[in-house]
Amino acid sequence: MPELPEVEAARALIEKAALGRTIETVHAPDAWYLKRGLTAGALEVALPGRSLTDARRRGKLMLLDTSDDGPVLGLHLGMSGRVLVDGDAAGDPLLYASNEHVAEWVRFAVRFEDGGSLGIRDPRRLGAVELDPDEDRLGPDARTLTGAQLNHVVTRSRAPLKAVLMDQARIAGLGNLLVDELLWRAGLDPARAANSLDTNERRRLHRAIRRTVDLTLERGGAHTGDLMPQRFPGGVCPKDGTPLARRTVGGRTTYSCPQHQR
Repeated sequence: MPELPEVEAARALIEKAALGRTIETVHAPDAWYLKRGLTAGALEVALPGRSLTDARRRGKLMLLDTSDDGPVLGLHLGMSGRVLVDGDAAGDPLLYASNEHVAEWVRFAVRFEDGGSLGIRDPRRLGAVELDPDEDRLGPDARTLTGAQLNHVVTRSRAPLKAVLMDQARIAGLGNLLVDELLWRAGLDPARAANSLDTNERRRLHRAIRRTVDLTLERGGAHTGDLMPQRFPGGVCPKDGTPLARRTVGGRTTYSCPQHQR
């Protein structure tokens, strides 16, 4: 499922292959996919004749600037979305959704004057498209998160640590797989109250966040963490061989080691 590394791969593909190409038409057949009052008609007025000038990202939100002081196009991949440019899909195949190409699964696309296209294929229909999204509704990006920003987040909440880390308004970009991986690396129990961490534990957590994000970006996806091969019922901790605990924390299925995560 798309998390920060997958969204970054999509952003990089757009930056490489879609910038500077003039948009001719917009394909937006699914009104549900258009958020915050956006309509297909509004897209058809706002985008044709313009080109994409920059591809940015904040957490899991892609932000595509357009020419001539046009609107910012915001793209969300949801749980199963993949970006396609001229038919090429960004990133590794998804593990928890179909990677087949079905025309009805293309929820949004723009066709360029040169005949190519950029679109989102989303079997589960959980992504979104918006114009001029409020970027500040998101917290700082996990890739550039500072220790001070992390301290501000965790010391002010008694909620489970995993729930706090996955709250996009607090820290943008961390999803279920990344948080299980980084807490396993940090040796911290996902169900602990966030504000129970001491100074050394917060430092350890910050290092684990930065290391996990960098490592999965390098490897190609959130599914490439070292915990992932054992993240199933009956799996064992790759560090010490202890059977992993499987729980629901923050509303999400969670795997952790009861031996070294405390």
